[in-house]
Amino acid sequence: MPWFDLSEQELAQYRTSTAEPDNLDMWWKSRLEEAHAAALPPVLTPYGTDAYGPLSVWDVEFSGYGGDRVRGWYIRPAGSGVESLPTVVCYIGYGGGRGFPSEHALLPAAGYAVFVMDTRGQGGRWAVGATPDSGHTGPEYPGVMTRGIATPETYYVTRLMVDAARAVEVAASLDGVDETRIAVSGGSQGGGLALAAAALNGEAVKVCHSDVPFLCDFQRAVTITGSDPYAEISAFLSQHVDLIPAALDTLRYVDGALLAKRITATSLLSVGLMDEVCPPSTVYAAYNEITAPKEIAVYPFSGHAVPRAHDERRLRHLREHL
Repeated sequence: MPWFDLSEQELAQYRTSTAEPDNLDMWWKSRLEEAHAAALPPVLTPYGTDAYGPLSVWDVEFSGYGGDRVRGWYIRPAGSGVESLPTVVCYIGYGGGRGFPSEHALLPAAGYAVFVMDTRGQGGRWAVGATPDSGHTGPEYPGVMTRGIATPETYYVTRLMVDAARAVEVAASLDGVDETRIAVSGGSQGGGLALAAAALNGEAVKVCHSDVPFLCDFQRAVTITGSDPYAEISAFLSQHVDLIPAALDTLRYVDGALLAKRITATSLLSVGLMDEVCPPSTVYAAYNEITAPKEIAVYPFSGHAVPRAHDERRLRHLREHL
């Protein structure tokens, strides 16, 4: 795919044209308070000692949106005992679930504890999941991006972002987690959730890693790419024309480009200039709103994936800032 979006010079200056809802902070405060009030204590069950040996792994169940039980993994480095460790809360890309602990072993090998959040209603496209979505139903395009889109209160992404914010709160409460050293991390959908979790949890998150993030600058994204998942929304609205104003309003409440200005964490983002799935301008729309210390890794010939070399850049960034 050739370069199709703005030039690098234009990207550096680009700002979303989407107006922020006047009540955005109070609206999110209410969603998080509702989830916290409905929460039950997390349940951790030892997992896979016959497979993982000295690597400590727990199958986690915690309360997310509306008290819904969300699954996850808590993984600690071999031999770490009860030591309080810097911890990375990890989010998963679109269509995937939490997978297996073996898929998340890099960070424990590097000395970090990891809390992996499953993705409600997803899992099966490329990684298994274990969490249902109990929220609003109604007409929707195949996938989850239009589920409940008529209002922000019923929208699927609202539930997902509340889960992501709660994951940070739950991880901070676990034995062996240094609550002063928590990072969030993910790619694509996971990158969008990392931005949201950092924004909604404020200073509780010290480092934010967001690779080729989804869920940013929706109103531009749905008009310049024909690739899913954004294309789920445009295809749905091509038929449900009566819902266009309401749907576009809903998307403002979960737009990572609007939430990003609330991030206080030291942030590392990445962008592929040939990315048709999450167009570069939508990534920069979020990056350019972050006022905390930040940097962006630009990969001119990458699409919707970062090169393997980026793993080491993330590790160095964690080592320096967490």
